Amino acid sequence: MSEPKGRGGDWTAPREPKGRGGDWTEERGTSDEGRSRLESGPEASGKAERASGEELTSVEDHLAEILGTIRPLAPTKLGLDDVHGLVLAEDVSASTPLPSFDNSAMDGYAVRVEDVAAATEEDPVTLPVTAEVAAGDTGAYALQPGTSIKIMTGAMLPHGTEAVIPVEWTDGGTARVVIRGKADYGHAIRLTGGDAKAGEVLVTAGTRLRPMHIAVIAAAGRGSVLVRPRPRVVVLSTGSELAEPGAPVVPGRIWDSNSFMIAAAAREAGCLAYRQAIVRDHPDEVLPAIEDQLIRADLMITTGGVSMGGEHDVVKAALQQLGTIRFRKVAMQPGMPQGFGTIAVAPAVSQQEPRRRRFRRDPYDTAEPAQAAADERVPIFTLPGNPVSAYVSFQVFARPAIGALQGYDGLGLESVQAELTGPVRSSAGRRSFLRAVLDRSRGQVTPLTGQGSHQVATLGKANALIIAPEWVVRMAEGDTAEVLVLP
Repeated sequence: MSEPKGRGGDWTAPREPKGRGGDWTEERGTSDEGRSRLESGPEASGKAERASGEELTSVEDHLAEILGTIRPLAPTKLGLDDVHGLVLAEDVSASTPLPSFDNSAMDGYAVRVEDVAAATEEDPVTLPVTAEVAAGDTGAYALQPGTSIKIMTGAMLPHGTEAVIPVEWTDGGTARVVIRGKADYGHAIRLTGGDAKAGEVLVTAGTRLRPMHIAVIAAAGRGSVLVRPRPRVVVLSTGSELAEPGAPVVPGRIWDSNSFMIAAAAREAGCLAYRQAIVRDHPDEVLPAIEDQLIRADLMITTGGVSMGGEHDVVKAALQQLGTIRFRKVAMQPGMPQGFGTIAVAPAVSQQEPRRRRFRRDPYDTAEPAQAAADERVPIFTLPGNPVSAYVSFQVFARPAIGALQGYDGLGLESVQAELTGPVRSSAGRRSFLRAVLDRSRGQVTPLTGQGSHQVATLGKANALIIAPEWVVRMAEGDTAEVLVLP
C-alpha cells in the first residue's frame, strides 16, 4: 500500500486534526489496559504493544492463511432457474452457431438488391408480395426476382434474400408494397454464426452468474449447468448479556444485533444464512451448540467470547481444545482479536439415535445428509463481540472466504481513492478501518464522528471505510486516502 498523497503532491506529516478534541481515538474496551491506552493516546498504545514483545499478525497474513485453508465446494448441476448469483464451474460453449440460421433483424420485406436499386422517396418502386414469414415459421420459402416477401423480426430468411427493407420505408402493403428507398446487400439481416461460432466459449468457469450470463447460456440451448452451490453459513452469538430484540431488557443486558447483522451480510454476499439462538457464556454450552450446527454449515461464524484474556472468553476456551482453531491479534482496528480454523464434522448418527433436523441447502436440495467423510471439516470464524469489530472483520476476512468457497476471487470490497474532507487519527502499528460517508461523484470521503467499536449507530450512517495504514497516525483534511466501498 502506498503512502497517501495530499493536494500538493507527496504526502507529508499531516496537521493535528480539528474538531475531535485532543484525545480522540478508537474505543478499546473497559479493561485497565484499555483505559490506560485510551488515556495515553495511540502513539503510547503502539509503544506498549511493542514493549510487551507480543507481535501482531498483519491483515494480509491472516487473510492469506484463511484463503489457503478454504477449499471450494463440490460443483453440482442445477437448472437455470436456480443459478443466479452462483459461480459457474465449467466453461459453457456454443454447441451450434448463434444464430443458427439467417434471419431478419427487422419487420419489413425480403427483397433482391437489384429490384430496389432505383427506389427513392420521389420515385418509389412497387413489388408484388408473394408470401409472409412470421418468427417461428419453419416453412421453406424462396424469393423470386421482381417480387418481395413480407417478413417479421427473427423470422428465417427465404432463399434468395439479399436485403430486408424496413417496413418504415414502405406503405406496409400486403398484396403489393410501395418501397421508397434502396438497400445494400445484407441490410437488416442476421447471418448464421454472426453472434458466436459453434464451439466458441460463451461463459467461462469462475464467472458469478448474472442475468446476462444466464441469457447467454439459455441462448446456447443449455437447460442446466455445473455451478458451485450457494454456501450455507451459520451465525451464532455468544453472551449472557444478550437478549432477543423485541424482548424486554434490564440494566446490564443488551439486545443482540451481531447475529442479525452478520447473517444479513452473509446473505448479501450470496449465501444461505442461518441465525442460531443466543448461547450463554457457559463452557458446557458453547462447544455442543457449535457442533450441533455443523450438519447445516459450509461455514460457521461466531461473535463474542474471543477477547485476549478473561474467564468469560468461552468461545476461545471451548474451541482451543480442538487444536484446529488459531487465535491471534491482528494489526487492525477495530477487530484485533481474531480466530479462524476448521472443525471436523461428526459422522451421521445411527438409526437408533435421534436424527438431527435436516436443513436444506436450497429449495432444490432435498437429498438426505450423507455419511460425513472422515476428513470433512467446516471453516469457522470467531469474530469479536463489539458490533463494529464484527462487521469490519466480516467484510475484510469472511467475505473473501465466502468467495473462496465458490472458487471466486471477486467478493472482496471495492477499493477507491478519495479526498478526505476532515482529519483522522489512527493507532501506530495498526491498520484502521474508519467509518465514513463516500461521495463518489465528488471523489470525497467524510469521516464520521464516534469511531468506537461499540458505536453501532455510526455504523448505520456509513457507506465506506477509510483505511489508515499501519505507519500513519494522522491524516489531514485534503489528503488522499484508500477507501473500501461497503456493499
